[in-house]
Amino acid sequence: MRVLYFGSYDRDYSRNRVLLKGLRENGVEVIECQDNSPGLRKYIGLFLKYRRLKTDYDIMLVGFLGHTIMPLARWLNHTRPIVFDAFISLYDSNVYDRRILGPHHPRAYCYRLLDRWAMRLADVVLFDTRQHIEYAANFYQLPMKKFRRLWVGTDDSVFYPRPGRTNEKLRIFFHGSFIPLQGVEVIIHAAKLLEAENVEFQILGRGQTLAAMVKLARELAPTNIQFIDRRVAYEDLPGYIGAADICLGIFGKTDKAKRVIPNKVYEYAACKKPIISSDTPALRELFDEADIKMIKPSEQALAEAVLELKNDAALRQRLAENAYNKFTNNARPILIGAGLIEIFKRDLKHG
Repeated sequence: MRVLYFGSYDRDYSRNRVLLKGLRENGVEVIECQDNSPGLRKYIGLFLKYRRLKTDYDIMLVGFLGHTIMPLARWLNHTRPIVFDAFISLYDSNVYDRRILGPHHPRAYCYRLLDRWAMRLADVVLFDTRQHIEYAANFYQLPMKKFRRLWVGTDDSVFYPRPGRTNEKLRIFFHGSFIPLQGVEVIIHAAKLLEAENVEFQILGRGQTLAAMVKLARELAPTNIQFIDRRVAYEDLPGYIGAADICLGIFGKTDKAKRVIPNKVYEYAACKKPIISSDTPALRELFDEADIKMIKPSEQALAEAVLELKNDAALRQRLAENAYNKFTNNARPILIGAGLIEIFKRDLKHG
Protein backbone atom coordinates (compact mmCIF):
# COMPACT_ATOMS: atom_id res chain seq x y z
CA MET A 1 0.00 0.00 0.00
CA ARG A 2 1.28 3.45 -0.91
CA VAL A 3 -0.19 6.54 0.75
CA LEU A 4 0.38 10.06 -0.52
CA TYR A 5 0.47 12.43 2.45
CA PHE A 6 -0.52 15.71 0.83
CA GLY A 7 -0.82 19.33 1.91
CA SER A 8 0.67 22.35 3.62
CA TYR A 9 0.93 20.47 6.90
CA ASP A 10 3.54 20.96 9.61
CA ARG A 11 5.48 17.69 9.94
CA ASP A 12 6.32 18.45 13.58
CA TYR A 13 2.74 19.10 14.68
CA SER A 14 1.72 16.20 16.87
CA ARG A 15 -1.24 15.05 14.74
CA ASN A 16 0.82 14.80 11.54
CA ARG A 17 3.86 13.42 13.32
CA VAL A 18 1.84 10.57 14.83
CA LEU A 19 0.03 9.65 11.60
CA LEU A 20 3.23 9.65 9.54
CA LYS A 21 5.08 7.61 12.15
CA GLY A 22 2.18 5.23 12.70
CA LEU A 23 1.74 4.43 9.02
CA ARG A 24 5.45 3.83 8.51
CA GLU A 25 5.72 1.67 11.62
CA ASN A 26 3.03 -0.53 10.07
CA GLY A 27 5.00 -0.98 6.87
CA VAL A 28 3.06 1.48 4.71
CA GLU A 29 5.06 3.32 2.09
CA VAL A 30 4.33 7.01 2.66
CA ILE A 31 5.11 9.50 -0.10
CA GLU A 32 5.06 13.12 1.05
CA CYS A 33 3.95 15.99 -1.15
CA GLN A 34 4.21 19.02 1.10
CA ASP A 35 4.57 22.77 0.70
CA ASN A 36 3.83 25.24 3.47
CA SER A 37 4.95 28.38 1.67
CA PRO A 38 2.93 31.50 2.51
CA GLY A 39 -0.11 32.57 0.53
CA LEU A 40 -0.77 31.33 -2.97
CA ARG A 41 2.77 30.00 -3.33
CA LYS A 42 1.90 26.82 -1.45
CA TYR A 43 -0.83 25.93 -3.97
CA ILE A 44 1.53 26.48 -6.88
CA GLY A 45 4.22 24.50 -5.08
CA LEU A 46 1.88 21.61 -4.35
CA PHE A 47 0.61 21.57 -7.93
CA LEU A 48 4.15 21.41 -9.32
CA LYS A 49 5.35 18.81 -6.81
CA TYR A 50 2.33 16.62 -7.49
CA ARG A 51 2.88 16.80 -11.24
CA ARG A 52 6.51 15.76 -10.73
CA LEU A 53 5.63 12.68 -8.66
CA LYS A 54 7.41 9.64 -10.09
CA THR A 55 5.75 7.10 -7.80
CA ASP A 56 2.12 6.11 -8.05
CA TYR A 57 -0.03 5.82 -4.93
CA ASP A 58 -3.22 4.14 -3.76
CA ILE A 59 -4.74 6.66 -1.32
CA MET A 60 -4.28 10.39 -0.76
CA LEU A 61 -4.34 11.58 2.85
CA VAL A 62 -4.66 15.37 3.25
CA GLY A 63 -2.82 16.25 6.45
CA PHE A 64 -3.80 18.77 9.09
CA LEU A 65 -4.29 21.74 8.57
CA GLY A 66 -5.77 20.99 5.16
CA HIS A 67 -9.18 22.64 4.79
CA THR A 68 -8.00 25.08 2.13
CA ILE A 69 -6.02 22.32 0.40
CA MET A 70 -8.95 19.96 -0.17
CA PRO A 71 -10.28 21.62 -3.37
CA LEU A 72 -6.81 21.38 -4.95
CA ALA A 73 -6.41 17.80 -3.73
CA ARG A 74 -9.70 16.72 -5.32
CA TRP A 75 -8.94 18.58 -8.55
CA LEU A 76 -5.55 16.87 -8.88
CA ASN A 77 -6.81 13.48 -7.75
CA HIS A 78 -9.91 12.50 -9.73
CA THR A 79 -9.89 8.73 -9.38
CA ARG A 80 -8.32 7.61 -6.11
CA PRO A 81 -9.84 7.92 -2.64
CA ILE A 82 -9.06 10.92 -0.45
CA VAL A 83 -8.97 10.81 3.33
CA PHE A 84 -9.21 14.27 4.91
CA ASP A 85 -7.84 14.66 8.42
CA ALA A 86 -10.14 17.54 9.34
CA PHE A 87 -9.37 17.32 13.09
CA ILE A 88 -11.06 20.69 13.76
CA SER A 89 -13.78 22.94 12.39
CA LEU A 90 -12.31 26.26 11.27
CA TYR A 91 -15.66 27.96 11.91
CA ASP A 92 -16.08 26.60 15.42
CA SER A 93 -12.44 27.23 16.37
CA ASN A 94 -12.34 30.84 15.21
CA VAL A 95 -15.90 31.92 16.07
CA TYR A 96 -16.97 30.08 19.20
CA ASP A 97 -13.76 28.83 20.79
CA ARG A 98 -11.13 31.50 20.15
CA ARG A 99 -13.80 34.16 19.54
CA ILE A 100 -11.66 35.89 16.95
CA LEU A 101 -14.70 36.61 14.76
CA GLY A 102 -18.40 37.08 15.31
CA PRO A 103 -20.73 34.50 13.73
CA HIS A 104 -21.95 37.05 11.16
CA HIS A 105 -18.54 38.26 10.07
CA PRO A 106 -17.88 37.63 6.34
CA ARG A 107 -14.81 35.54 7.17
CA ALA A 108 -16.92 33.44 9.54
CA TYR A 109 -19.26 32.58 6.66
CA CYS A 110 -16.21 31.70 4.56
CA TYR A 111 -14.91 29.37 7.28
CA ARG A 112 -18.28 27.69 7.53
CA LEU A 113 -18.55 27.15 3.79
CA LEU A 114 -14.95 25.96 3.58
CA ASP A 115 -15.44 23.43 6.39
CA ARG A 116 -18.45 21.88 4.67
CA TRP A 117 -16.94 21.97 1.19
CA ALA A 118 -13.69 20.34 2.34
CA MET A 119 -15.54 17.54 4.15
CA ARG A 120 -17.90 16.94 1.23
CA LEU A 121 -14.96 16.54 -1.17
CA ALA A 122 -13.40 13.75 0.91
CA ASP A 123 -14.32 10.08 0.83
CA VAL A 124 -13.53 9.72 4.54
CA VAL A 125 -13.16 12.50 7.14
CA LEU A 126 -11.12 11.96 10.31
CA PHE A 127 -11.79 13.54 13.70
CA ASP A 128 -10.31 12.70 17.07
CA THR A 129 -13.49 12.02 19.10
CA ARG A 130 -17.10 10.91 18.64
CA GLN A 131 -18.15 14.26 20.11
CA HIS A 132 -16.36 16.06 17.29
CA ILE A 133 -17.87 13.74 14.68
CA GLU A 134 -21.42 14.27 15.96
CA TYR A 135 -20.90 18.04 15.94
CA ALA A 136 -19.53 18.07 12.37
CA ALA A 137 -22.16 15.70 10.96
CA ASN A 138 -25.05 17.60 12.56
CA PHE A 139 -23.82 21.15 12.06
CA TYR A 140 -22.77 20.66 8.43
CA GLN A 141 -25.60 18.22 7.61
CA LEU A 142 -23.28 15.48 6.39
CA PRO A 143 -23.82 11.71 6.66
CA MET A 144 -22.29 10.06 9.73
CA LYS A 145 -20.96 7.25 7.53
CA LYS A 146 -18.43 9.70 6.06
CA PHE A 147 -16.65 10.18 9.42
CA ARG A 148 -14.18 8.04 11.36
CA ARG A 149 -12.61 8.54 14.79
CA LEU A 150 -8.85 8.34 15.18
CA TRP A 151 -7.18 9.13 18.51
CA VAL A 152 -4.58 11.90 18.59
CA GLY A 153 -1.94 10.02 20.60
CA THR A 154 1.62 11.26 20.80
CA ASP A 155 5.09 10.23 19.65
CA ASP A 156 6.21 7.58 22.13
CA SER A 157 9.83 7.87 21.00
CA VAL A 158 9.80 11.40 22.47
CA PHE A 159 7.23 11.16 25.28
CA TYR A 160 7.96 8.28 27.64
CA PRO A 161 8.52 7.88 31.40
CA ARG A 162 11.71 9.41 32.71
CA PRO A 163 13.29 9.30 36.17
CA GLY A 164 11.49 11.77 38.42
CA ARG A 165 13.03 14.43 40.59
CA THR A 166 12.44 15.50 44.15
CA ASN A 167 10.98 18.99 44.27
CA GLU A 168 11.16 21.15 47.35
CA LYS A 169 7.54 22.03 46.64
CA LEU A 170 4.97 19.90 44.84
CA ARG A 171 5.19 21.06 41.23
CA ILE A 172 2.01 21.36 39.15
CA PHE A 173 2.75 21.78 35.46
CA PHE A 174 0.71 23.10 32.52
CA HIS A 175 1.75 23.84 28.96
CA GLY A 176 -0.36 25.24 26.17
CA SER A 177 -1.06 27.86 23.55
CA PHE A 178 -3.38 29.92 25.79
CA ILE A 179 -6.49 29.46 23.69
CA PRO A 180 -9.78 29.86 25.59
CA LEU A 181 -10.62 26.14 25.78
CA GLN A 182 -7.55 25.63 27.97
CA GLY A 183 -9.01 27.71 30.81
CA VAL A 184 -5.72 29.08 32.16
CA GLU A 185 -7.65 31.55 34.32
CA VAL A 186 -8.96 28.61 36.36
CA ILE A 187 -5.38 27.52 37.06
CA ILE A 188 -4.37 31.01 38.18
CA HIS A 189 -7.32 31.34 40.56
CA ALA A 190 -6.66 27.85 41.95
CA ALA A 191 -3.03 28.78 42.55
CA LYS A 192 -4.17 31.77 44.58
CA LEU A 193 -6.40 29.52 46.70
CA LEU A 194 -3.41 27.26 47.36
CA GLU A 195 -0.96 30.02 48.13
CA ALA A 196 -0.46 28.86 51.72
CA GLU A 197 0.23 25.26 50.64
CA ASN A 198 3.61 23.81 49.75
CA VAL A 199 2.89 23.76 46.01
CA GLU A 200 4.15 25.64 42.96
CA PHE A 201 2.54 26.08 39.54
CA GLN A 202 4.61 26.18 36.37
CA ILE A 203 2.84 27.48 33.25
CA LEU A 204 4.71 27.13 29.98
CA GLY A 205 3.84 28.60 26.59
CA ARG A 206 2.43 31.62 24.85
CA GLY A 207 -0.54 32.44 22.67
CA GLN A 208 -3.86 34.21 22.33
CA THR A 209 -4.73 34.99 25.97
CA LEU A 210 -1.22 35.09 27.49
CA ALA A 211 -1.24 38.86 28.08
CA ALA A 212 -4.65 38.69 29.75
CA MET A 213 -3.56 35.77 31.94
CA VAL A 214 -0.36 37.53 33.03
CA LYS A 215 -2.46 40.61 33.86
CA LEU A 216 -4.84 38.46 35.93
CA ALA A 217 -1.90 36.92 37.76
CA ARG A 218 -0.55 40.38 38.57
CA GLU A 219 -3.92 41.46 39.92
CA LEU A 220 -4.33 38.38 42.10
CA ALA A 221 -0.61 38.35 42.93
CA PRO A 222 -0.21 34.65 43.84
CA THR A 223 3.33 33.89 44.94
CA ASN A 224 3.34 30.30 43.69
CA ILE A 225 3.14 30.70 39.89
CA GLN A 226 6.00 30.75 37.42
CA PHE A 227 5.21 31.76 33.83
CA ILE A 228 7.67 30.48 31.25
CA ASP A 229 6.84 32.79 28.34
CA ARG A 230 8.24 30.85 25.39
CA ARG A 231 7.61 27.94 23.12
CA VAL A 232 9.98 25.05 23.55
CA ALA A 233 11.12 22.48 21.04
CA TYR A 234 8.93 19.37 20.82
CA GLU A 235 11.83 17.21 22.01
CA ASP A 236 12.45 19.45 25.07
CA LEU A 237 8.88 19.35 26.39
CA PRO A 238 9.20 15.92 28.10
CA GLY A 239 11.90 17.38 30.33
CA TYR A 240 9.42 19.84 31.82
CA ILE A 241 6.76 17.15 32.16
CA GLY A 242 9.20 14.75 33.77
CA ALA A 243 10.14 17.34 36.41
CA ALA A 244 6.51 17.79 37.48
CA ASP A 245 4.58 15.97 40.20
CA ILE A 246 1.11 16.67 38.76
CA CYS A 247 0.14 17.76 35.23
CA LEU A 248 -2.89 19.80 34.20
CA GLY A 249 -5.15 19.33 31.18
CA ILE A 250 -7.82 21.84 30.16
CA PHE A 251 -10.46 23.72 32.16
CA GLY A 252 -12.20 25.90 29.60
CA LYS A 253 -15.96 26.24 29.43
CA THR A 254 -16.37 26.49 25.64
CA ASP A 255 -18.33 23.87 23.72
CA LYS A 256 -15.17 22.81 21.91
CA ALA A 257 -13.53 22.01 25.26
CA LYS A 258 -16.15 19.29 25.69
CA ARG A 259 -15.33 17.74 22.30
CA VAL A 260 -11.56 17.26 22.50
CA ILE A 261 -8.94 15.17 24.22
CA PRO A 262 -6.05 17.66 24.16
CA ASN A 263 -2.57 16.77 22.96
CA LYS A 264 -1.16 17.49 26.40
CA VAL A 265 -3.23 14.77 28.06
CA TYR A 266 -1.73 12.15 25.76
CA GLU A 267 1.74 13.57 26.40
CA TYR A 268 1.33 13.46 30.18
CA ALA A 269 -0.09 9.94 30.04
CA ALA A 270 2.81 8.75 27.86
CA CYS A 271 5.22 10.20 30.44
CA LYS A 272 3.35 8.36 33.22
CA LYS A 273 2.29 11.47 35.16
CA PRO A 274 -0.85 11.98 37.26
CA ILE A 275 -3.30 14.25 35.44
CA ILE A 276 -6.08 16.59 36.52
CA SER A 277 -8.47 17.79 33.80
CA SER A 278 -12.08 18.79 33.20
CA ASP A 279 -14.59 15.98 33.16
CA THR A 280 -15.86 16.06 29.56
CA PRO A 281 -17.71 13.64 27.27
CA ALA A 282 -14.72 13.54 24.92
CA LEU A 283 -12.21 12.71 27.65
CA ARG A 284 -14.43 9.82 28.78
CA GLU A 285 -14.32 8.27 25.32
CA LEU A 286 -10.88 6.93 26.20
CA PHE A 287 -10.15 7.65 29.87
CA ASP A 288 -12.12 7.31 33.10
CA GLU A 289 -11.82 8.20 36.80
CA ALA A 290 -9.29 5.43 37.36
CA ASP A 291 -6.93 7.11 34.86
CA ILE A 292 -7.39 10.85 35.36
CA LYS A 293 -8.67 13.02 38.19
CA MET A 294 -11.70 14.49 36.42
CA ILE A 295 -13.26 17.63 37.87
CA LYS A 296 -15.65 20.46 37.16
CA PRO A 297 -13.85 23.35 35.42
CA SER A 298 -13.67 25.60 38.49
CA GLU A 299 -10.84 26.97 40.61
CA GLN A 300 -12.33 25.50 43.78
CA ALA A 301 -12.57 22.02 42.25
CA LEU A 302 -9.03 22.28 40.89
CA ALA A 303 -7.63 23.44 44.23
CA GLU A 304 -9.37 20.57 46.02
CA ALA A 305 -8.07 18.04 43.48
CA VAL A 306 -4.51 19.31 43.84
CA LEU A 307 -4.72 19.00 47.62
CA GLU A 308 -6.16 15.49 47.36
CA LEU A 309 -3.32 14.33 45.13
CA LYS A 310 -0.74 16.23 47.16
CA ASN A 311 -1.74 14.33 50.29
CA ASP A 312 -2.04 10.92 48.61
CA ALA A 313 1.12 9.74 46.88
CA ALA A 314 -0.41 6.31 46.28
CA LEU A 315 -3.31 7.90 44.37
CA ARG A 316 -0.87 9.90 42.26
CA GLN A 317 1.03 6.75 41.40
CA ARG A 318 -2.14 4.80 40.62
CA LEU A 319 -3.51 7.48 38.30
CA ALA A 320 -0.17 7.77 36.53
CA GLU A 321 0.09 4.02 35.99
CA ASN A 322 -3.48 3.69 34.74
CA ALA A 323 -3.24 6.63 32.33
CA TYR A 324 0.06 5.28 31.00
CA ASN A 325 -1.46 1.84 30.43
CA LYS A 326 -4.48 3.37 28.69
CA PHE A 327 -2.14 5.30 26.38
CA THR A 328 0.08 2.28 25.76
CA ASN A 329 -2.85 0.05 24.85
CA ASN A 330 -4.73 2.54 22.67
CA ALA A 331 -2.85 5.61 21.51
CA ARG A 332 0.72 4.79 20.51
CA PRO A 333 1.54 5.74 16.92
CA ILE A 334 1.80 2.11 15.78
CA LEU A 335 -1.75 1.46 17.04
CA ILE A 336 -3.15 4.65 15.52
CA GLY A 337 -1.45 3.76 12.24
CA ALA A 338 -3.00 0.30 12.37
CA GLY A 339 -6.41 1.88 12.97
CA LEU A 340 -5.93 4.14 9.96
CA ILE A 341 -4.95 1.18 7.78
CA GLU A 342 -8.11 -0.61 8.90
CA ILE A 343 -10.11 2.44 7.76
CA PHE A 344 -8.36 2.24 4.37
CA LYS A 345 -9.18 -1.45 4.03
CA ARG A 346 -12.71 -1.47 5.43
CA ASP A 347 -14.14 1.87 4.34
CA LEU A 348 -12.22 2.47 1.13
CA LYS A 349 -12.14 -1.22 0.17
CA HIS A 350 -8.42 -0.93 -0.43
CA GLY A 351 -5.45 -3.10 0.47
